[in-house]
Amino acid sequence: MTAVPPVTPPTTILVGWIGRVFWLRVEGKGTFLCSLQVKRAFQAVLQAGARDLVVDLERCPIMDSTFLGTLTYAAIALRNRSGGSFSILNANARNLQLLADLGLNHVMQVDADGSAWPEERRIACQLLATCGESGEAGRQEQARHVLEAHQSLSGLSTTNQQRFSDVIHFLEQEIHEPPRPAP
Repeated sequence: MTAVPPVTPPTTILVGWIGRVFWLRVEGKGTFLCSLQVKRAFQAVLQAGARDLVVDLERCPIMDSTFLGTLTYAAIALRNRSGGSFSILNANARNLQLLADLGLNHVMQVDADGSAWPEERRIACQLLATCGESGEAGRQEQARHVLEAHQSLSGLSTTNQQRFSDVIHFLEQEIHEPPRPAP
């Protein structure tokens, strides 16, 4: 008898407006697989004039560097446009450590004690809806997105520059190479 690896459920991104706050909940792993969808959601609400963004990580066990770079992109874009607030809520100990290690707690408000947005927390479950699907990203679009996410992280500190220089170099090479023909 062979062991069957456990099936990892896909990540779902839930979004909604709670008053003036745009709320985004990650249900599953925050990875490159869902980060482009998250980026598009942030771009849409920033373009619409949103000033307060919340990312709820209550059901997110872990995040990869592309996802973290996507959050960084949104936090910096918000700060540069309107000076609003970008908050991380309900992060587990592992995610709190990732945010601190990469210096993201300097560009976003990380609520470690559970006191931010108390009223909005109470009604979040009632108002969330699944993000609209916007189709599969092409290889080049996905690679550009992953590159931009890592460049956002790299721009935060020299430690991050060193940490992600090989990834950035690899992605820059991938973006500039011609598409491979189908077998």
